[in-house]
Amino acid sequence: MKRLLLLPAVAIALVSQAQAQNVTVTGRVTNAAGQSQPGVTVLERGSNNGTSTDGNGRFELSVSPTATLVVSAIGSATQQIPLNGRTILEVRLQDAATDLNEVVVTGSRATEGRSNVLTTSPVDVISAREIKVFAQTDVSQILTYIAPSFQSSRQAISDGTDHVDPASLRGLGPDQVLVLVNGKRRHSSALVNINGTVGRGSVGTDLNTIPNASIKRIEVLRDGAAAQYGSDAIAGVINIQLKDDTTGVQASSTVGQTYEGDGRLYQADANVGVGLNGRGYLDLSGQFSNRGYTNRSGVDTAPLIYLGGNSGTFPASANTEQLRRDLKAQDDALVAQRGYDRRNLRLGQSEARTYGGFLNFGYTLVPAVGLEAYVTAGASRRTGKAAGFYRLPNQVTQTDATLYPNGFLPFINTTIIDQSIIAGLRARALGFDIDLSNTYGRNELAFDISNTLNASLPVGISPTNFYAGTIAFRQNTSNLNFTRRFTNVAVLSTLNVAFGAEYRDDNYQIEAGERGSYENYGRVIAPGPPPTFAAAGAQVFPGYQPSDALNRSRTNTAGYVDLESDITEKLLVSVAGRAERYSDFGNNVSGKLAARYSILPDVAVRGAISNGFRAPSLQQRYFTNTSTQFVQGAPNQVLTVNNDNPIVRNGFTAGGVGQQGFGIGSLKQEKSKNYSLGLTARILKTGTITLDAYQIDIQDRIVLSSQFSRANPTVAAILGTLPVSQVQFFANAVNTRTRGIDVVANQRLDLGPGRLTLTVAANFNETEVRKVNSSPTIDADQTGLQNTLFDRQQRGRLENAQPRSKINLTAGYALGIFSVEARTVRFGAVQYKDARLDNPGANNGFLFSSIDQTFSAKWVTDLTLSAQVTRQIGLTVGASNLFDVYPDKYRVNVLNNEQNVAVGALAYNSSRDNTNRGRTIYNPNQFGYNGGFYFARVIVNLPTSN
Repeated sequence: MKRLLLLPAVAIALVSQAQAQNVTVTGRVTNAAGQSQPGVTVLERGSNNGTSTDGNGRFELSVSPTATLVVSAIGSATQQIPLNGRTILEVRLQDAATDLNEVVVTGSRATEGRSNVLTTSPVDVISAREIKVFAQTDVSQILTYIAPSFQSSRQAISDGTDHVDPASLRGLGPDQVLVLVNGKRRHSSALVNINGTVGRGSVGTDLNTIPNASIKRIEVLRDGAAAQYGSDAIAGVINIQLKDDTTGVQASSTVGQTYEGDGRLYQADANVGVGLNGRGYLDLSGQFSNRGYTNRSGVDTAPLIYLGGNSGTFPASANTEQLRRDLKAQDDALVAQRGYDRRNLRLGQSEARTYGGFLNFGYTLVPAVGLEAYVTAGASRRTGKAAGFYRLPNQVTQTDATLYPNGFLPFINTTIIDQSIIAGLRARALGFDIDLSNTYGRNELAFDISNTLNASLPVGISPTNFYAGTIAFRQNTSNLNFTRRFTNVAVLSTLNVAFGAEYRDDNYQIEAGERGSYENYGRVIAPGPPPTFAAAGAQVFPGYQPSDALNRSRTNTAGYVDLESDITEKLLVSVAGRAERYSDFGNNVSGKLAARYSILPDVAVRGAISNGFRAPSLQQRYFTNTSTQFVQGAPNQVLTVNNDNPIVRNGFTAGGVGQQGFGIGSLKQEKSKNYSLGLTARILKTGTITLDAYQIDIQDRIVLSSQFSRANPTVAAILGTLPVSQVQFFANAVNTRTRGIDVVANQRLDLGPGRLTLTVAANFNETEVRKVNSSPTIDADQTGLQNTLFDRQQRGRLENAQPRSKINLTAGYALGIFSVEARTVRFGAVQYKDARLDNPGANNGFLFSSIDQTFSAKWVTDLTLSAQVTRQIGLTVGASNLFDVYPDKYRVNVLNNEQNVAVGALAYNSSRDNTNRGRTIYNPNQFGYNGGFYFARVIVNLPTSN
């Protein structure tokens, strides 16, 4: 390994020795009509030495005198031009018959890539240019606006999920899509989403740890692929391919802010590409990003701020309208006297500062056998700051007037450190391409809580900052793969054979926070009886306790075989099978059959059938913590208990007395059945269209239950004397069916003196919960425990919380050094469903009116204008969400309750839960709620030769 890491330095030394032998070649590239073509790639064949043409179609490149130049551009046929002693060239491009049909490698292990309209499964290809053309600067947001089947939106007031965006493919969960980097499995985030967001109970991959500058292209396979790649690939696969063909320095800087004046962005990145004398490549990429927070909160409508009870409610003694009005007048006077701002929440994207870099290196050691060493390594550090709910000065169990006389807004600060390295060897032997690799990845998330306190400490002495602990996930994967292409095998035109083995080791850790972040020091607020105690632990995020700390590992061994054959010129068939054994839950076998048949020369049908699986993550199996959560201002100790705990399983013995459990079985793998059928066609030589329908049935889908309350007799019997009032846990609780259609159409044509590119892409999907998998203990309870295991709010998150449709319309026009890009995306409607309607008779006297709400579909438009000012410098200005579109607002629901009756113009808002009080205005799950954003970007290209 150490020798491999020394190779980049040795190779760079070889480069300088070769430069003196080169000659300088100049030239001009035009299209078929004789017009100058900027941005055309010119490479020396067999190396990564190259450049691109300037605004006048001209280039200059230092190459070997015997070189062959490769000239390529999207939409044009690639040309290979031997110099034969020439130093001046005129190159005229011709339109390619397969215009816009990118060659892809994801979804097939064939030795030769295929056009994305010639594959058996649908694959989207996002190029480096598409990544740079609009305002989005992190991978999850880029994919959200380019790939209709992909969805991610930033969350707020959701603890760690404020800092790691949950993402989904085809409407499924964040952990049901597999992420690859250069075709190798990427490790997941350490964070398990346990709050009320999309993806609750899941563990995704943090795509935003990968710098944009390092990305050559992103391939999105929209089909089940567990038989090919293993666990998690139920919805599909995202393969991020890093740059391996650049030369010189490419750098960009982006600045921008929202129309509201917040959310300022300062971002800079750079990529340095070096060709290693025709035998390899070295690409170094780095990125810095500083993103400011946004705030789209409303005004706190709590009747009382300084007086009254918790959450600004009237005390029981204020039992007439006159007494309430008098108390309200006194409180309003205090608000005015102290200058209190009722806009006391910070609701929007979190602050984030990111430093990251990637290295991608390959070098041919022995050309005769194709022995190549390769290394891909990356590291990033992201710090973030997000707010929780404001603690009012009258919330005496949660605050301390000597420290915060006007209440306080606590913050969750995170430090996310991500590290990865892929190292391997490729070679050819006995006709096989052999690939031996090892992939290591680690993701760590540390929590520091600021502007807070531990209210259970004696008055006036609590610290205001706490270290709350760290979670970490590590994964190490070793692969050995063999691939060979056979021709004229019996009656088969071709046969590609691939097989291999994989060994993976996973590890998950929780480190406890400092004592003050979780301890209960027993401060009494009121002597009672019964006594009222102050809340324990750091407000907003109590630290992980020593009892939560853990260090758990598991291993996985897998083998696979993959066959693909052009049985005839018209029929392509692929078959894959995979067997896996996990050390913690057992075995799994999955398979896939896919085919493509050409009906006409330019029209084909394709389809696939497969079964897949997703192994329960270590985070889902072992995560545990105890936190204080407030319901109507009253503190509740909530225990998130791991699935192996006797409380979840079959009970335990306490003090010699047996107690029952919930009877939930051990977590097992989710199993899926995938079906797809599609049509592909080429249109007018330069256009393509694909239409793919799919159905995904998932059995034993893992969810995090709702909170079981001790108020229920069955739950009270299970919890016994444990000092908690509520409990939640993971379970294979539901079976779901997802159906949908993907449509993608591209067209490129000459229009006047320039070229017009059009894209229409759309996804329509629907997820239905078909069955709830409970237990005899839960089913036997007649008070609605099954609704608690999986309530209607959770059902709503799976079925309706994300857009069921998304339509992307994009147009680009290039004319000389200028180009304009316009894109409008229709985000379909989403719904909010309230769990309290599961049991409306048990709502403590509250009557809710029209709590459920549908948020209508919206169009969001982006526009950019670009100019290639010189060969080296390009400028782009534009706007994201040009027309400043926001989601629908939450409705205000007035509670028909004596304690919370509207006073004057101040109405109590219960649209999401009874702590929001009008401060939460928008649903974040369509496209966020930052509004319009304008930006400017400068791009610098400094090509070098060697």
